[in-house]
Amino acid sequence: MSDKSETAGRLSVFKTYKLYVGGKFPRSESGRVYEVTDAKGNWLANAPQSSRKDARDAVVAARKAFGAWSGATAYNRGQVLYRIAEMLEGRRDQFVREVADAEGLSKSKAAAQVDAAVDRWVWYAGWTDKIAQVTGAANPVAGPFFNLSSPEPTGVVAVLAPQESSFLGLVSVVAPVIATGNTAVVIASERAPLPALSLGEVLATSDLPGGVVNVLSGRTAEIAAPLAAHMDVNAIDLAGADDVLAKELETAAADNLKRALRPQPVDNWTATPGTERMTAFLETKTVWHPTGSLGASGSSY
Repeated sequence: MSDKSETAGRLSVFKTYKLYVGGKFPRSESGRVYEVTDAKGNWLANAPQSSRKDARDAVVAARKAFGAWSGATAYNRGQVLYRIAEMLEGRRDQFVREVADAEGLSKSKAAAQVDAAVDRWVWYAGWTDKIAQVTGAANPVAGPFFNLSSPEPTGVVAVLAPQESSFLGLVSVVAPVIATGNTAVVIASERAPLPALSLGEVLATSDLPGGVVNVLSGRTAEIAAPLAAHMDVNAIDLAGADDVLAKELETAAADNLKRALRPQPVDNWTATPGTERMTAFLETKTVWHPTGSLGASGSSY
């Protein structure tokens, strides 16, 4: 048999997309999937349709990872984020294809989106050990004290990824959350989840500890509701929610005083993002410390 006939006789091997939870790749515990199509309605793949149980499992994984990740040095977190950018660069062609299919873009426009997403990881990697200098302070007080304010991560953050920007928008809302020491449970774009699920494969092969980012796909409203009401979720980014869903989730989040970042219209995800998404999920800790006894010559320090 010739090489040509052997090639022609091969079966197509389609990619199986899975969730990314706790550093592993489970299928939805419900066994459900839903069809994902391209911009023209052509079938691309079956994506897992996450359940409430999947959402709860992701929160458990994120909470378990929080202590070590928030306790890592900011410099180390920057190294990890840069490594993610390295791994994405090596799989650039795959993501260009997936983004083009997901958003109905030409190859050149999809490539620009992927390149911007890689650059965004690098941008936030550079901020990990600098954000404390911008948001922290040594406060003037009357008395023999030092009064220092420093930022600390909020905790476990539920992130509703943007619906339209399947990859660059996703990276733009996930990277600032973990750059500042939080852990994340991410709900991928409902219509175009494949780039987000592939990102989970990149995260698994980078230096990012399992559980720091957990990626779920499925019906946004169905997954977001239990996360907004979950008592072990500390904050929620509503970027991918419409006005009606955002209001419902804010109401649910109020039960345990979650910090909620409301949806903000973004005309151009390639624009420099600024520091707002990092500071949105930081708490300020202020510490008072005595300087010691004061003599005639002033402080003993």
